[in-house]
Amino acid sequence: MGGILHIAYKLLVNDRAKYAALLLGITFAVFLMIEMTSLFAGILTRSSATVINIGASIWVMDPAIQTVANTIPLPDYVLDEVRSIPGVKYAVPLYSGAALLKLPDGVYQSANIIGLDDTSLFGRPTLENGNIEDIFAENAFIAVKDSEFYKLENPKVGAEFELNDHRGVIVGIAHVASSGLFGVPTLYTTYNRALQYIPSTRFTISYLLVEPKTLADVALIKQQVKAAGYLALTKDEFIQKISSFYKYQTGVGTNMLIMTVISFIIGLSISGQTFYTFVIENLEKFGALKAIGAKGRELIVMILFQAAFVSLTGYGIGVGLCALIIWTARLYLPDYAAIITFSNLVLAFLMVIVIAAISSYVGVRKVLRIEPFDIFRG
Repeated sequence: MGGILHIAYKLLVNDRAKYAALLLGITFAVFLMIEMTSLFAGILTRSSATVINIGASIWVMDPAIQTVANTIPLPDYVLDEVRSIPGVKYAVPLYSGAALLKLPDGVYQSANIIGLDDTSLFGRPTLENGNIEDIFAENAFIAVKDSEFYKLENPKVGAEFELNDHRGVIVGIAHVASSGLFGVPTLYTTYNRALQYIPSTRFTISYLLVEPKTLADVALIKQQVKAAGYLALTKDEFIQKISSFYKYQTGVGTNMLIMTVISFIIGLSISGQTFYTFVIENLEKFGALKAIGAKGRELIVMILFQAAFVSLTGYGIGVGLCALIIWTARLYLPDYAAIITFSNLVLAFLMVIVIAAISSYVGVRKVLRIEPFDIFRG
């Protein structure tokens, strides 16, 4: 069998033009599939940035909320009601809203303001510069150093800005796990300061962040919150809810799916046609092998080996090329959201297997039909 595979390898790589065409088709298809799915994965991750960065175990919200960015304020009494539920270790309010900042040079910049519970500061980011205690100082804000940080003119500790005729001071620079999706920088402050600086409706609590005493208490908390007319979701459930919204209720998911399918069709058409041409041009060699005693299953193994070799090589090159492009893009485009995930790699790998299988089927049918007599007679 080793000799058969060696012959198959030589037949494949000796025709460099056809081999290069096969590799190009697979590589291009894998590159597009990984790129599209990675971009979609990055968008979904950034859409849940607030949930990921805050890290609360349970989020209590209005049932009509679809994404973390579209908040519906909760009445203040809900906080006391949730705190009274058996199994709740603690519950704190969170403010999340938009504001318009006036920077020192007079430029106006939209920003996302996160107001943390004044007592616990639960959900606070990790500071690179400054002290977390300074957030209690007058006019204090913490700037998040993410892909949108430069829009604040790369402030240092002590930098000032204006928010709704109030003076704001940067007392710390922090980093978070995920950048936001909507292209605006993020500032953290205390809950009461956010209410004081930003005009709000009668109800002011965007979300309640709840920590259960044990994992077994999660189901009871969710049940009690539902009975009160509100919705409690775990961190993973909230992220999944946000992802489902962008997948099925916006054009983002549909567009990415169409591009992925187009990439698959391109790879299949290029590799299938090229592989069929490769088999046709090597029919004499396959016929000669059959004439000297090669069995049909051995010829099938040769075809499968050639298709698998080209597909896996093209898959590796495509993944590497996509990773290089994403890495390069992130160096120069901070807002670039694409991330390569394990799911993306598995999906592309399965599609490559389908391409290899269909290409192999086309080649196998042709090879098994040849007769040595016809080859030598020609």
